[in-house]
Amino acid sequence: MKLLRYNYKDKIEQGILENDVIKKIKGDFFSGFEITENEVDLSSVKLLAPTMPSKIVAVGLNYVDHAKELKMEIPKNPIMFIKPASTVVGPEDPIIYPETSNQVDYEVELGVVIGRRAKNVEKDEAEDYILGYTVFNDVTARDLQRKDIQWTRAKSYDTFAPIGPLIETDIDPFDLPISLKLNGITKQNSSTKNMIFNCYELLEFISEIMPLEPGDIIATGTPPGVGPMNRGDTVEAKIEGIGVLKNYVI
Repeated sequence: MKLLRYNYKDKIEQGILENDVIKKIKGDFFSGFEITENEVDLSSVKLLAPTMPSKIVAVGLNYVDHAKELKMEIPKNPIMFIKPASTVVGPEDPIIYPETSNQVDYEVELGVVIGRRAKNVEKDEAEDYILGYTVFNDVTARDLQRKDIQWTRAKSYDTFAPIGPLIETDIDPFDLPISLKLNGITKQNSSTKNMIFNCYELLEFISEIMPLEPGDIIATGTPPGVGPMNRGDTVEAKIEGIGVLKNYVI
């Protein structure tokens, strides 16, 4: 299923997308829902971030080809950091370039959306705790990341976590083409098969440290080709089988 959050006539709704038609649901994605007979055309709504997480647990240096690009050793364990919920925006929303940075980069990533509370989950059971998958752009103030000892400031500005356009529940996350275009030019192009730690392994590792709540996101790392954006740019992050997440830099 393709799960959406959207604004229709100034009301936030959730629904299932089928052939460019949204079927409104009663309930919510995480505690259970029923599909109603109310329908609306996709073209008549404003899509929102498909989940509003309590936290985003992101992973750095998690693609073999990205590690080779940077001439860095393959990490023995996932490199984790947190992005706050205040960074989240949805499709077609602006990415605000902060005055305190001189280099803001794009990073396309596969986002794992947690479906139920996950704590001390074994990787063999991980699928049972995942609602689905979405496209994530881990926007980063690269100059501040290099300057600071840790990454919190560089990763945490408002609008630095575009998510969308939807959550796909029926997809194999282990070999998905993943790419990003900046102003129509392809900058990143890889596959999730190149991950060092796959989605299930990441869920096991993270849930041993902290509980993941319904709606939380694991951002699984970016492939090679990361680079800067400028004000006025259009960035399109794409994962086959999920869709395109488009945002504008202002």
